[in-house]
Amino acid sequence: MKVLAPKYRHSLLVPLLAAFAWPAWADVAVEEEVIESNVRSEETRFDVVRVVGGLTNPWGIDWLPDGRMLVTERPGRLQLIDGDRVIQVDNVPLSAPGEEHEAPDNGQGGLLDVAVHPQYEENGWIYFTYSSPGDDDAVAGDDDHGTATALYRARLSADGSQLVDGETLYASLRTDPGRHYGSRIVFPDEDTVVFSIGDRGLRRPSQDLTDSSGSVIRLNMDGGAVEDNPFVGAGQGNLRPEIYAFGTRNIQGMVVHPESGDIWALEHGPQGGDLLFQVEEGDNLGWPYVAYGPDYSTSEHIGVGREAPGVKEPAYVWEDSMAPSGLAYYNGDAFPEWQGNFFAGSLRQQQLHRLELGGNDVIHEEILLTETIGRIRDVSQGPDGNLYVITDEEDGGVYMLRPSR
Repeated sequence: MKVLAPKYRHSLLVPLLAAFAWPAWADVAVEEEVIESNVRSEETRFDVVRVVGGLTNPWGIDWLPDGRMLVTERPGRLQLIDGDRVIQVDNVPLSAPGEEHEAPDNGQGGLLDVAVHPQYEENGWIYFTYSSPGDDDAVAGDDDHGTATALYRARLSADGSQLVDGETLYASLRTDPGRHYGSRIVFPDEDTVVFSIGDRGLRRPSQDLTDSSGSVIRLNMDGGAVEDNPFVGAGQGNLRPEIYAFGTRNIQGMVVHPESGDIWALEHGPQGGDLLFQVEEGDNLGWPYVAYGPDYSTSEHIGVGREAPGVKEPAYVWEDSMAPSGLAYYNGDAFPEWQGNFFAGSLRQQQLHRLELGGNDVIHEEILLTETIGRIRDVSQGPDGNLYVITDEEDGGVYMLRPSR
């Protein structure tokens, strides 16, 4: 079995089939429209302002050092927001150069997260996750179909019109279910990249250390397992050396605490039992042996219970399903009252959750924006200190939370 997929030049990527009837592309526009003003929270007041509209199922957001905004759209577009200009960036991972962008042939897949390297001004790298055809030499079983979660990096051309120098650094085992890809990207330091892969809806891989599905992956910046990962040289058969932690169902929110350097993550539970936890090297996060919610179809409890020897306990549990998405740590100047708080997006409940921590425990939760702007997919602090959220809707957008004037 090949441990890591080789790096593929972008021109060799296989475009995915456009099997879904995605809506026609909307006209993306920079616009400042106040959706709700003087919203009262427990600590402050803020306005909700839509700053970009017309996005189709946006998934990830990040900023370049000069303030330009990058937004991915799951059906396969990357938008560069430069002031009041919108540039659709070509040569994204879902299509080969010169070809039309195509919708992915899977339910929850497509172009997923985007993260700008912390040393971007020196190296120009931007990292992405997406659902790909996978590694031909690392296929689960005998099936030659299916997709995989892949990590990709590229540079932006001088005029911002296309990605260049693109290469896929990693692709997981390929499986059929078109769901539970993860996949958030964080940089714990300048030398490594960490990202999540969901269990692909199969459960079993999450406790199988020969399969990276259902795991948190840690790689060197140019690919390859970090030499001090917990299962490198373990002498235990075909354990995947890229695995940093395992036992996850579908992490779609992840952030590095800027002061402690700790990695925090949001996990989709089954029917309820969504989780917030700190991720440390070698952690078994439990799924599917430990779960905090029942099975969708049978309503029976999953696994052996809510705890088990060797399984890490979460910092917080949402008993009712809120379907967590993006996670941000706020330390900006725009909202001094919110400094040190986590902000978690909710897809199902269409909410933003403000979490106050005492040590590694959540000591208070406030719910904001209930059904105000739609399904919140990602949350991020902008370079201006305001808080930004994106909505996973067919007519989605980027929304800014700024102090009421």
